[in-house]
Amino acid sequence: MALVYLSMGSNLGDREGQLREVIRRLGTVGRVVSISSLYETEPVEMTDQPWFVNCAVALETDRTPNQLMRELLDIEERMGRQRVQKKGPRSIDLDILLFGNEVIESAGLTIPHPAMQGRRFVLEPLAEIAPEAWHPVLGKTVRELLDTLRPGQSVRKIENL
Repeated sequence: MALVYLSMGSNLGDREGQLREVIRRLGTVGRVVSISSLYETEPVEMTDQPWFVNCAVALETDRTPNQLMRELLDIEERMGRQRVQKKGPRSIDLDILLFGNEVIESAGLTIPHPAMQGRRFVLEPLAEIAPEAWHPVLGKTVRELLDTLRPGQSVRKIENL
């Protein structure tokens, strides 16, 4: 059994409702151990789109990293995710941030998530549920990554789940 941390976001439709539905569906791939609050976050990179609602989830699973990624992509697809524009608006977005202490670099999967250390919308919710989680490549905790993040990107807690 591995402890995995996921980041989830939505900026189309019923954003909060879609995140709740994903959490329900995660029960098919493991056991949800912890869920952060919901955070409303401004988009990064492609900024001309609606704001997101994000959260982080701790999941215990017996799946391999590649199996889990395939199942997360399947959940996205079944929930109507359409990959029309890179970094564009999306009904649901699921990312594996950390998978135990594994380091994976393959064509379809990189763990730890290669951009997590620069994204406040990922680190704020993750630090709420796992401040001591260890980034095996950077050798820092999630709290340390958040504390050293440059100011920017608006992230505000909106609701406890």
